[in-house]
Amino acid sequence: MSVDVDVLVPTKDRPVELATTLAGLAAQAGTGGPSFRVVVSDQSGPEDGTGAASFDTPSATAMLRVLGYRGVPVELHRHLPRRGIAEQRAFLLSCARADAVLFLDDDVWLEPGVLARLHTALRTLGCGLVAAAMQGLSHVDDDRPHERATYAEWSDGVRPERIEKGSPAWERWRLGNAANGVHLAESLGLDARGGPVPAPSTWRAHRIAWSAGCVLFDRAALLEAGGFDFWREVPENAHGEDVLVQQRVMARRGGAGILPSGAYHQESATTLPDRGRSAVDLRPL
Repeated sequence: MSVDVDVLVPTKDRPVELATTLAGLAAQAGTGGPSFRVVVSDQSGPEDGTGAASFDTPSATAMLRVLGYRGVPVELHRHLPRRGIAEQRAFLLSCARADAVLFLDDDVWLEPGVLARLHTALRTLGCGLVAAAMQGLSHVDDDRPHERATYAEWSDGVRPERIEKGSPAWERWRLGNAANGVHLAESLGLDARGGPVPAPSTWRAHRIAWSAGCVLFDRAALLEAGGFDFWREVPENAHGEDVLVQQRVMARRGGAGILPSGAYHQESATTLPDRGRSAVDLRPL
């Protein structure tokens, strides 16, 4: 079955969070947005695969059934042994067939309409990626105007950018901190607290350094930039693989953050506590 978007979800030892993430995806179905397929790569439990998968719970199974009932194809993989998160993402990308791929972390809930808004933005802007930075609502009363000082909109079309670590542009990463995206959207009249969910056609595109949790790529642009094929060249515990890939795509095709985000971080503890060096420091753009 041909779809507009492949949603790629890597997961490990997060049955509750994954079920919540799947619930957010189920909420995207039937809203007039793009057709999509969900692909889950699960690395939970022992390396020999004898443990239970995170998708093998009553809650996750219920959401998978909802997705199927609403006509959303689902593909579930037990991808072991573990060879690092970069390899996990490379595997997911190898499963993709759609023109656009959404890498969605397993601890992010999407409000209805987010996928439609991202897909509309990607087609309208014609760039390599668009991102909805995940928001931590435990920080909703923690206003950080100093971290939003780098906010700048793409007012005349998105252009390629090469962003070096330590440069002024690199400081844009703070735009995705805490609940900064929520506060920015409120200041722009896009996401009033307690108000209606904005329509997919109502959004602003802004410059980013990179974004976490929810990034929609033009698949051709992602493959052109090498995808995650560098996984063999970095340690298994390397982090920042998503940052490196986004910057490679943006250097070639450009990228943008989208407000309002509508992606909410569940704020669970990381399942990758053993982190080595950043892939950004190990591989060139």
